Amino acid sequence: MSAPTSSDQAVARTGGPPIAPHGWVQAAVTVLAGLIVMGVCAALGLWAAGGTGIPDNGFPRVVVATVVVAVGGTVKLAGDAGELAGTRAGLTVMPLSVALAGALAIAAGFLRPLRHRAVAGAPELAGWAARIAVLWLLALVGLALAARQTFPVPLGDETIGDIGRLFGVEPKIGYTTDLPPTVLFGLLWLAGVLVLALLVSRGAPLPAGLLRFQESVRPVAYAMVALLLAYVALGVVIALVVAATRGHPAETLAVVLLGLPNLVWPVFTLGLGATWHGRVDGPFGLPVPHLLDEVLRTPDISTLNLRTLAAHDGRVWWLVVVDAVLVLAAAFVMAARSPARMRPWQHAVRMAAGLVLTVLMICLVCRISAHYGLSLIGIGDLGGGLSGVLFLKPQVWTALGLAAVWGLVTGFAGGLLAKGVRRRGKVP
Repeated sequence: MSAPTSSDQAVARTGGPPIAPHGWVQAAVTVLAGLIVMGVCAALGLWAAGGTGIPDNGFPRVVVATVVVAVGGTVKLAGDAGELAGTRAGLTVMPLSVALAGALAIAAGFLRPLRHRAVAGAPELAGWAARIAVLWLLALVGLALAARQTFPVPLGDETIGDIGRLFGVEPKIGYTTDLPPTVLFGLLWLAGVLVLALLVSRGAPLPAGLLRFQESVRPVAYAMVALLLAYVALGVVIALVVAATRGHPAETLAVVLLGLPNLVWPVFTLGLGATWHGRVDGPFGLPVPHLLDEVLRTPDISTLNLRTLAAHDGRVWWLVVVDAVLVLAAAFVMAARSPARMRPWQHAVRMAAGLVLTVLMICLVCRISAHYGLSLIGIGDLGGGLSGVLFLKPQVWTALGLAAVWGLVTGFAGGLLAKGVRRRGKVP
């Protein structure tokens, strides 16, 4: 009798077919697929936004910079206007459409070799994730080094231009990457994607020591991801309708491909009752409906919530209805995927915890901050479209408290609704 092979041992250990290999080639394919998906998404979005007109053939570098920012990297804006002038600039925003597309591609590649498994050892999963992480690290370094460029800022033909030419002012603005934070946050982004992929996929194997958490964590993780994706899908449908009925298809496509979650996820929290603070001034603008831009474009800091929006358009109260339907649906999905022995109060607690973490993630990744200014001889901003400020940030603790209340109520209701569904652990 011949000795059993490693494949035979894998079959005996898992009770399933031999596993697909997951070595360096598969890791390279996974990383490459994620980068390609993000690059295509960013390129198409920037093209739709008119980014192909960037001077000095800077479009490819801007695409690379967009991918870097999408995975948590740091791109710093920098300016230079000569000895008599000064520039200041800053930008904090994540193009979440690009990040979401890359996360889905990498998660699919990570999970594919693990199919048809019941249990996987911790060393095996760690080794597979480490291969992806090493190649991802190399890709991050390459992207960070490529995402650097400087552009001239035209002063125009008016008084500002005359003064600038008189003093030899040639303002420039550019961007560069901060390599250490880019590597750190890029690796954290990857770790979050891989861990979430294991938590969400019911068919992905876990180490034996973690199987006890499978019944309590996986259903709520799946429900929260499904909830976020449902809002993105709803946003896509609305964007297509708006593009078909009101025109501006290029601008709408740019929003969808670059920052749709940046819009729909904060709107989701508004429907829960959360409050955001923001301001838009100068040439900056938010890729949002006219109603939101109108509320934010004020001399002082604006408060953005259901009450302030309803003062402009009473239809925003429908956000509460949409939230109620989709959050309750997510709670039902969570309960239906949980063992039947769990009681409604347990579903309520798990739903509250999941919704709080989800809203916290939205508050962290959807905030926006941007500013740019040009001063001459140390005297203020020159204006004329050369200065502006934009920011949007949440009132975090209020949002988390409301998420907990919504989670408790919908989790309990979802547990009651799921009682009639045949589930694991239910006696026929």
